[in-house]
Amino acid sequence: MAEKNYYEILGVKKDATDADIKKRYRKLVREYHPDVSKDPDADNKIAIINNAYETIRDKDKRAEYDAMLNNPFAGQGGFGGQSGAGQPSGFRWEDMKSQFGEGQAFGEGSFRFDDIFSAFGHGARGQTGGQQRGGFDQFGAGFGSQDSKGQDQHAEINVDLASVYNGDDYSIKLNVPVRQPDGSVNYDNKTLKIKIPKGITEGKQIRLSGQGAAGSGKGKNGDLFLKVKITHADNIRLEGANVYQTVNITPWEAALGAKINLTTPSGTLGVSIPSNSKSGSNLRLKGKGIPAKQAGDLYLTLNIVNPEVSSDADKQAYEQLKQAFSETSISR
Repeated sequence: MAEKNYYEILGVKKDATDADIKKRYRKLVREYHPDVSKDPDADNKIAIINNAYETIRDKDKRAEYDAMLNNPFAGQGGFGGQSGAGQPSGFRWEDMKSQFGEGQAFGEGSFRFDDIFSAFGHGARGQTGGQQRGGFDQFGAGFGSQDSKGQDQHAEINVDLASVYNGDDYSIKLNVPVRQPDGSVNYDNKTLKIKIPKGITEGKQIRLSGQGAAGSGKGKNGDLFLKVKITHADNIRLEGANVYQTVNITPWEAALGAKINLTTPSGTLGVSIPSNSKSGSNLRLKGKGIPAKQAGDLYLTLNIVNPEVSSDADKQAYEQLKQAFSETSISR
C-alpha cells in the first residue's frame, strides 16, 4: 500500500485553510489520544498525526512539502530527507492543553500530577528499547528507533505574597515518569525543593529541568514549568509589581490627620494620614511593592469606617457632630 501524504493523514484537502487544518487535527487528537483510545496502535498514530500537523501548520514547511508532492522525483527520500509520512515529532503542549487540561496546583506550594505526563510525549507507551511499533493500515509507514527529548509540561504553583517579598523554599510532590530499561515508563512519587526567587511576580514561570515528560529511547526528559500564582489577603490586590492594600481609618483620623502603625507586605510601617483625607484615595509608598528587578510601589487605599451607633451616648455624639457641621454642604 502506498503511504499516505500529510493531507491524507489529517483528512483535509491540499487547499484547506489553517482553521480547517487545526479543527481536523484536534478531532484526530481526541480520537487517537493514548489515554482515551482503545486502539493498540494509538501511540504511533498520534505521533504521525502530530508530525503531519507540525509540517502543514507552518507556512514555510507547508510550501516546501507541497513542492515535494508536486515534484516527487526532485529529491528521493521524501520531505526533509525522510521517507513518506516522515518521522513523528513531539507533541505541542500549547495545542493539546485545550483538549486535555494541564496540571493544577493544590494546597500551599504543593501539587500532584496524576497521570498527566502519560498523555504527552510521543511513543511514551507501548515501546520497547526506543523502537516505535510497526506500521498500520490507516496511515501506513512504520518507523525505526528514535531518541527524542520528552515534552515540556506546565502547571501552577501557589506562592504566598510574603515569600515573594523575601524569597523562600517550597516543597512540591510530583508523580514523575521514569523510563525503565525495557523502554516502558513507570511513575514514581518524588518530592522536589523549589527556590522561590525574591521579587517574582504573578504569572512568571519557574523552570525545573528534566522534570517534564519522559523522553523516548535515550532522549532526556522534558522540563516542567511552574506558573506562579500569588496568594494574599482579601484586602490586597496586585498589578504587576505594584501592591494595593485597603486600609480602614476612622472619620477623625481622616478629618484631622493621624500617624498610624500599619502591617503591610513590606513589614510594619509608620504611615501619616493627611488631614481631610477622603475614602478611596491612595497613599503611595515608593519602592514598597514587590521587590522585582524594578521594584513596585505600595498603594494604601483609604477606607473610612464610621463607628456603629449602639447606645444613647453614641447617638448623642453623632447629634453633636451634626450640629457642629450643620452648615456643611456635600455633593449628592
